[in-house]
Amino acid sequence: MNLLSFHQPDFTEAGCDEAGRGCLAGPVFAAAVILPRQFEHPLLNDSKQLSEGHRDLLRKVIEKEALAWAVARVDAPEIDRINILKSSFLAMHRALDALRQKPEFILVDGNRFVAYGAVPHVCIVKGDGKYASIAAASVLAKTHRDDFMLQLHEQYPQYGWLFNKGYPTEVHREAIRQHGITPYHRRSFQLLPQDEQLRLF
Repeated sequence: MNLLSFHQPDFTEAGCDEAGRGCLAGPVFAAAVILPRQFEHPLLNDSKQLSEGHRDLLRKVIEKEALAWAVARVDAPEIDRINILKSSFLAMHRALDALRQKPEFILVDGNRFVAYGAVPHVCIVKGDGKYASIAAASVLAKTHRDDFMLQLHEQYPQYGWLFNKGYPTEVHREAIRQHGITPYHRRSFQLLPQDEQLRLF
């Protein structure tokens, strides 16, 4: 897929994206990536369009060749406290904070963002399928989050996080009915239909 290399040719740009916003359990992860101007890879695309094997391959390439990259997360209790939208922005800010090279411009996947200090930014709907740096961030956020959920699966195998990664599948919801919730579940989310949700807490 032909992705654009940059939005502003005169600035060092970081692409930002998140993973796990719609999950019932686990953190929301975000990544920030600054790619070399000449970076290209034939597989690079929105992570949701890639196979797991291709995402894992791209993660190695991106982490090796990026000028700077970072991944950060916001855990379930904080999501419950400040809401998922603010948590997504916070995770992106934490990833930007962790970059070893500071960007002069930020490309954000989506239609909303909270300004990162004085650094200018632009929001791009479906940007992970348009700009290489956002696509790279989507790959890192997704693969790092998946790895985290696999670790949690070892503690809580009954929820099927090995397969659903915390998303609201019927297997996941049925496990909530049978086993209740864990410290990693987002209590502020609609985990079950409303009449059943009331019995969880």
